[in-house]
Amino acid sequence: MFVISKLVWIFGQPLSLAFLFAVMGMLAGFFRRRWPGAVFSGLAALLMFITLFTSTGAYLSQGLEDRFARPTADPADLKCMIVLGGGFDNVVTTSRGGYEMNAAGDRFVEAMRLAMKFPQARILISGGDGTVTGGYEGDAPVAVRMFTAFGIDKSRLIEEPDSRTTWENAINTKVLLARNGLSDCLLITSGFHMPRSMGIFRKLDIPVVPWPVDYRSSGKETLRFDATQPGLNAQLIDISVREWYGLVGYYFAGRTSALYPAP
Repeated sequence: MFVISKLVWIFGQPLSLAFLFAVMGMLAGFFRRRWPGAVFSGLAALLMFITLFTSTGAYLSQGLEDRFARPTADPADLKCMIVLGGGFDNVVTTSRGGYEMNAAGDRFVEAMRLAMKFPQARILISGGDGTVTGGYEGDAPVAVRMFTAFGIDKSRLIEEPDSRTTWENAINTKVLLARNGLSDCLLITSGFHMPRSMGIFRKLDIPVVPWPVDYRSSGKETLRFDATQPGLNAQLIDISVREWYGLVGYYFAGRTSALYPAP
């Protein structure tokens, strides 16, 4: 299932589909199939235009991010938090050490902030090597290295270094929560990732409080032409489409409580 999901994403992301349509158009032209060639070429051009030169990605990300609103104030008290991996550049940290964060590094920055404000809170970090090839350092050991470097006592940290997917995050986390006598923790992950995460945790009967971070949209997005940032537009549509693949796939696999979980 893990390898299949990775392969689906490699070939199913928007720019990959555009490339495949373009190749099919070229092949149709080579075999003098004029109309199929025109259709495939048109689909490739349309998909590239939507991906690169419209706000579709930001608009879709906004819908995912707004599904679970972040509370307006910190909790009065906090005994535990769960941080889902995905915030470190594992290829870089494996070869260079340290704790190089990617765009989702807000997950760990926010956990650090809360850990300093609530010195009694335990922090469970869930994240292993999510690559197909393997051989890279997971988020959990990197996070432990970073937290302790910033003065967080290691005794407060619970490391879960084996999970490769959000489903495995939840399964392994449930075991560790029971082992440590913890429940009703904050669940810290990116806003766009929160609907799928909450659906999985609910399916496994793990009570958590959603605490979304790492917003990628302004909250005021509309569908429009946007030629100012094609790279970012492509990144945002990739994020949104991948999450919807995950939501639909997990729903039909019986791994989530609803197709599109809500508060």
